[in-house]
This record gives sequence, structure tokens and C-alpha cells, in this order.
Amino acid sequence: MNNFSKELLTVGEMASGVSLTIPVYRLAGSGKGPSVYIQANIHGAEVQGNAVIYQLLELLQKETLAGDITLVPYANPIGCNHKNGEYTLGRFDPITGVNWNRMYHFEQSIIEPFAKEFADADIEVIKSAFKQKMLSDIQDKLNHNNYGLTTGRRIAYQLQEMAHQADIVLDLHTGPVSSKHLYCPEYAKDSANYFNIAHTIFIPNGFAGAMDEATFCPWWYLTDAFAKQGRELNFDKESFTVELGSQELIDLDEALIDAQSILSYLQYKNVLSSNNYQPEKMTRYACYLKDYKQYYSPMGGMVDYLAEFGKPLAKGEPLARILRMDNYGDGDALHYLTLEEDVLPILHFASASVHQGTELYKLFTNYFTISN
Repeated sequence: MNNFSKELLTVGEMASGVSLTIPVYRLAGSGKGPSVYIQANIHGAEVQGNAVIYQLLELLQKETLAGDITLVPYANPIGCNHKNGEYTLGRFDPITGVNWNRMYHFEQSIIEPFAKEFADADIEVIKSAFKQKMLSDIQDKLNHNNYGLTTGRRIAYQLQEMAHQADIVLDLHTGPVSSKHLYCPEYAKDSANYFNIAHTIFIPNGFAGAMDEATFCPWWYLTDAFAKQGRELNFDKESFTVELGSQELIDLDEALIDAQSILSYLQYKNVLSSNNYQPEKMTRYACYLKDYKQYYSPMGGMVDYLAEFGKPLAKGEPLARILRMDNYGDGDALHYLTLEEDVLPILHFASASVHQGTELYKLFTNYFTISN
């Protein structure tokens, strides 16, 4: 059994003085492979990642690890407890209205001066110094902010502090009603083939506030800064957002499949000292983020979602149909929605009741296949 430890990390306090804590599990490797950070449930209703972390813990304790692995379920204790009747909300901070997954920090201004200072340094020296630079930057944000931090940013920065210590970061999410899909940085395209996930969105190497970007973007920008100085360096840092299906659902059997998918990737990255996991042979579809489109309902009504996830939908074929009983008898009660291009449906809105302008579907356009 690997060296296993657990701690409770305090990430804030409630008005009553009760501490907000999250569990942190660590498995120690031999130090010969890359380190890994995996978190789940930053959004309240996106609970399947907790089940995947459970299955990972069960599987990993039977493996020989070359790299250290840190696993953090229930990463947002406010979000996962944010209920309204039978529904879990928790996508947005209820006080500020900001998406919980858009509060991470990246200070791009540190990149160029650092690259100049370490222009001729050994790559391992650069990696160590830059990691410490990012950690110091986060610690400064946590400990020396004269005007304080929002609850959400305090949680985000403490999660990011753990993530910055790893070479590989996986942020586990789900959609509303969704297929499994992967957000993958463009520079790490080859790695997408090692997850057992049929749909991949290639995202640009830029920062928009999410955890995956907050952890891979600094290294990408640093790579680019050294390239401009004539040095081609590969820091071998990768981060992904892994979408595990639909929100408000826990499926432990499916979580085992998802855990095995993650271990296939980690084995490829030499985190595991075994050959127990292989990527499945499947047709993998991909598109670039600019071609991942949101389709908004052209009218209000009750929606019958028709398009199947992961099945190409030809232009003109029905995506959904909307029932308008208020029109029955003196108008059209049933309206079919179609598109003027071929698409690949990935997820849809959770409710059948929609207003005009509701984000109804997310779709791949200009999609293509990637091979194993």
C-alpha cells in the first residue's frame, strides 16, 4: 500500500464562526515521476467527480507510484451545500455572483523578467524557481492583501496553491445533461488520446480564470518567453478540465470507468510504475474552442430534446422540438428547431422548461476526428 495521508484544510469561516474545511488525500510516490493534483466539485451540483476520486483512491493504493498524487473532493464546501429545494445550485458565489471556477490567479507580468533572469539556467533550476515564484505570488495574495479577499477567492487561491505544486492538474466537472468531454490545451493534443473520452475541446493557451488555465498558462507563457530568447524548453506541465457527464448524479460503477480512464493517462505520463491501463479504441471527435458553439432557444416553451450526444447531426435534422400549448387551436403548438450546418451535440440544458434565449445546447462545429 502506498504512503497514504489525509488532512482537513481550512479554507474559510462562516458567519457563525464555523470553519469551512475540505478533505485532502495524499499518496506518496517514489519521486521518480511527475506529481499530480486532482480536485472535484468546485461547482455545487457537479458531484460525480467525488465518486471518481473515491474510485481513484481505491485503485491507487494497489499501484506502485512514481509520482506523488494529491486528491481533493468537495473542493468548494459552500457550493456543494448550496441547495434550493431539491436542487443543488453552487455554480456562482451567491454573494458576488461570480462563477466559482473563474476566481483563480495568474500574473502574466512576472513571466518576461523571470525568463530574462534565468536565461541561461538549467531547466530543472528554472522549473524549481518558477514554481516557487508562483507559490510566493499566491501566498502574497492570501496573506498580504490590504483590502481582504472574497470568500470565493480565498478558497480558489488555497486550491491553486496546492495545484501549483504539481506537474499535472485535473479539474473534475460535469455539465447539466451532458456527454463526457475534455478541455485540452492546444499544446497537449497528444494526451487527449489517453483518456477514454470521445469528445475533446482544444483550448487556446491563454488565461480566462479557470483552474486548468491558471496552472498550465504560466508554464506555456514561460515556454514562449524562452523561445523568443532562442531556447526551446519543454517543462512537461499539463492541465485539463475533465467533464464526467451530467450534474446532480452519482454513479459509482461509471466512476470506476472514469477512474480507469484517468489512470490510463497518468500511466502514459509515467506517474504509475505499471502497465495495467490502456486507452480504449474509439472514435474521438474534437473541435477548437472557437468552434464550440452555444445554441440559444429562439422561443420560450417546453423542450423535447431530440439530438443524441456524440452522434453527428446533419444540417436540417431536428435538434429539438418545442411545445407551445398556448398556441394549440389557433396556431402551431409544435416547433422543430434545426441548424444550417452539421454539428455534434455535447450537452443540453437541464430543464424542459425554457425561456427565449436560454442556452439550449452546446455543440461541436467544424469538428474532426483524432486517432489513438
